[in-house]
Amino acid sequence: MPSIGCGAVVAGRAHAAAAARRYGPAPLQGAAEPQRTSPDLLRLPRMDDTSRDRLGTGKYLLVTSYRKNGTPVATPVWVVRDGDALGVWTVADSWKVKRIRARGDVLVGPCDVRGNPTGDQVPATAEICDPATTARYRKLLARKYGLVGRLTLLGSRLRRGTDGTVGIRITL
Repeated sequence: MPSIGCGAVVAGRAHAAAAARRYGPAPLQGAAEPQRTSPDLLRLPRMDDTSRDRLGTGKYLLVTSYRKNGTPVATPVWVVRDGDALGVWTVADSWKVKRIRARGDVLVGPCDVRGNPTGDQVPATAEICDPATTARYRKLLARKYGLVGRLTLLGSRLRRGTDGTVGIRITL
């Protein structure tokens, strides 16, 4: 019988497979970027301020990053609005951080706590933030998620220290 952790991996693969079916397989790292024609551009959903607000005010964001071989991996994370971008916070040595450092293009969309998509995913660019921006994201998360957010941040700070987590800025 598989453990809970294995189920999460299988669920992530299912979401990644759905993203691959919807948007096509991700190009391999280092491969030439294909030229997009106007039908391809029309096929992808567009982001406007109301959509960005909806993603920023939602409780969870599904971030789909790509492995070196192009396989998509979907991960639900807490999200805050950061001006014209979105901010997420995660453990510094997590696999999603390693994937984003290697390749910054991601898909983002609304989801529930288990990572089940509740809307369309759209292409975006992710980058790892500096310590000052990460600290700002921690404050925004504490304000948005209330007591649960503060307790999660406290537990993380006690376990890993302030350098054990990083912020990820997602630009749509």
